[in-house]
Amino acid sequence: MPDLSHPLYWRTSFTALAFSHALLVAIATGIAVVVGLTLGILATRPAGRSLLPTVRAVAVIGQTFPPVAVLAIAVPLLGFGAAPTLLALSLYGVLPVLGQTVAGLDQVPASALHAADGMGYGRWRRLWDVELPLAAGPIMAGVRLSAIVSVGTATIGSAVGAATLGAPIVEGLVGNNTAYVVQGALLVGALALSVDGLLGLVEHRIRKHA
Repeated sequence: MPDLSHPLYWRTSFTALAFSHALLVAIATGIAVVVGLTLGILATRPAGRSLLPTVRAVAVIGQTFPPVAVLAIAVPLLGFGAAPTLLALSLYGVLPVLGQTVAGLDQVPASALHAADGMGYGRWRRLWDVELPLAAGPIMAGVRLSAIVSVGTATIGSAVGAATLGAPIVEGLVGNNTAYVVQGALLVGALALSVDGLLGLVEHRIRKHA
């Protein structure tokens, strides 16, 4: 792009932006995994079955809010920077983990459950030693999807002051600098592919040993 006076983004190093972006994604995915896994387990227990439609409805409603709207609501409460971005990423990451946790636990063979009961397992020991290991593959697939969604969604965090790979994209759009947009988009895509490949390997190992 020879017509541009500054074709290379220089305001912040791409290494620093990539590290900050990956850290936000990791924290948000961790929160989403804890919340989604907990809700999924509770919703599949006999006492919590009646709550399953409500839990799913709340999670789906959370997904319908545009990320920009979540940020607009969160900024007055949390201020500018990483905090509102982390909130948005966590909300968007819960649904894949929740859905796959419920699906995985519902698919555990009844014969395995009966065998655990016959061996005298309590309900919590049966959950940890039988159900979760057999449902680990689907659950990991939800974690993988949650992380990939967070990688893409985190780019909008730069609009509210978070240090992410969305910074060159936002600055390029504001300044009509296509080169900045392309650089940011390529790096976000590379990070998404890297995260997907890494978690894909983890998922493969989990499914292999489940």
